[in-house]
Amino acid sequence: MDIKTLEKAMHDFVESKGWYRADSVHPQTPKNLAVSLVLEAAEVLEHFQWGEESPNKAELAGELADVMLYLLQLASVHEIDLGQAVMDKLDVNHRRRWE
Repeated sequence: MDIKTLEKAMHDFVESKGWYRADSVHPQTPKNLAVSLVLEAAEVLEHFQWGEESPNKAELAGELADVMLYLLQLASVHEIDLGQAVMDKLDVNHRRRWE
């Protein structure tokens, strides 16, 4: 599945909940999306709090999906092509040296 398909599904979901409306109790502002992204990433970290492996792969998958959804939405509202951004960053990283 490609990023654009995931992005559309994410926007359709957010629209269906009314979260893009000005009067939403869950306003989808860039700041709120960034905060939510970090909070969801912390929930991923909880899976590894007491060990090297997640005790529940299905729950971990759900948390990773939450992170990706917020990441997709944050990139989209800033008109960033996330796929291209990843490729650009990989190009930069290929030229870097880690010592």
